[in-house]
Amino acid sequence: MIKELVHEKEWIEAFAIMKELRTNLNQSTYLDFLQSMRKEGYKLFALYDNEQIVALTGIIMLTTFYFGKHVFVYDLVTKSSERSKGYGEELLAHIHQYAKDNGCGIIALESGLSRVDAHRFYETKMGYEKVAYSFTKVL
Repeated sequence: MIKELVHEKEWIEAFAIMKELRTNLNQSTYLDFLQSMRKEGYKLFALYDNEQIVALTGIIMLTTFYFGKHVFVYDLVTKSSERSKGYGEELLAHIHQYAKDNGCGIIALESGLSRVDAHRFYETKMGYEKVAYSFTKVL
């Protein structure tokens, strides 16, 4: 089962898995950021197996000159003990359908340069293409 997490109790339940991807977060910062991000349109979806969260994805719907109306995937993580069981693929396929249902023509995401296994998953299993570099500058 896949559902959007909208209550703080659900967000707290999801924190341990999100922390596997976003190791810099503590629970308090996670909840503070999540509250702000939700006001900006962020949605957090969880995939459950046997009533336990096994994978998460965080998305936002945006419109830009270069992609038009699209879904941007900020987070996609499967619980480390549950990887290679198809959960990431199932969750991302759900987001693909969500995007189509909401009039989006593209799904976009970024992945750290060192995450070679993730890149292989996106390109080989999910059909994504590398189209850009992402640049940041700490101020």
